[in-house]
Amino acid sequence: MTTQLPTPENTTIMPPTNQRTTTLLSNLSSVTTRITASSTKSPNTRAAPRLVAVSKLKPASDILALHQPPTNHVHFGENYLQELQEKARLLPASIKWHFIGGLQSNKCVSLARDTRALWAVESVDSEKKAGLLDRGWGERKEEMGGEEKLRVFVQVNTSGEEAKSGVDSDEGVVRLCRFIREKCPRLKLQGLMTIGAIARSRATTAENENEDFVALKEARDRVVRDFGLEGEGEEGLELSMGMSEDFEGAIALGSDEVRVGTTIFGDRPPKDQARVV
Repeated sequence: MTTQLPTPENTTIMPPTNQRTTTLLSNLSSVTTRITASSTKSPNTRAAPRLVAVSKLKPASDILALHQPPTNHVHFGENYLQELQEKARLLPASIKWHFIGGLQSNKCVSLARDTRALWAVESVDSEKKAGLLDRGWGERKEEMGGEEKLRVFVQVNTSGEEAKSGVDSDEGVVRLCRFIREKCPRLKLQGLMTIGAIARSRATTAENENEDFVALKEARDRVVRDFGLEGEGEEGLELSMGMSEDFEGAIALGSDEVRVGTTIFGDRPPKDQARVV
């Protein structure tokens, strides 16, 4: 039996096998349990962290299996614009999509304007890209869904690696956050995000602090001080850090959101072999 979704293309998505569905539900449950346990132990956690299930290069049927009862998971992350937009057209509008991949200036307007049910962009690393996202959100049609403002996270290069995107954790992050708050009326500064060094990630435990996570937390605290947000309880200024290998260590340092992919969905296929349907 197939699951018929009310999409413009009237595309039929074949559900995963019972075994695949069982595996996905079990994996999600395990991750959720670990998040709850970690946040309960951490004195730095303000609330249970949001779990973004990173579904890049995985079929729409996997996402649907987790979005439907009994789990009703809503936050999913994608890295590639075309794949995100195709999945967003096919899947229910009740999903909250996060774009977490590297941003290209020439795609920012389309990302904000043309992506159905877009909830957040997590990889903003320049004033130019922020301005283009602001413009795209202003050109968005009502049927695309979304709130009055598009949530954005400023990506911080906490490891200092040249190959990594992101602003520096000192003046760069403050300058970009100020630009978003003062010059981009259609954007909401949701917080800061980092993708740390792989070696540090692999060495991270709840007891062994990750330098990248410490740096992001210090950068967030710096922005809070500079903008005089202390009395607002840092409302809306979150930390998005932690992935499959290190999310428990990120939660121990106060992460508000973790982005977990392979631990939920398993290993990804090569990009040229991935299929949305």
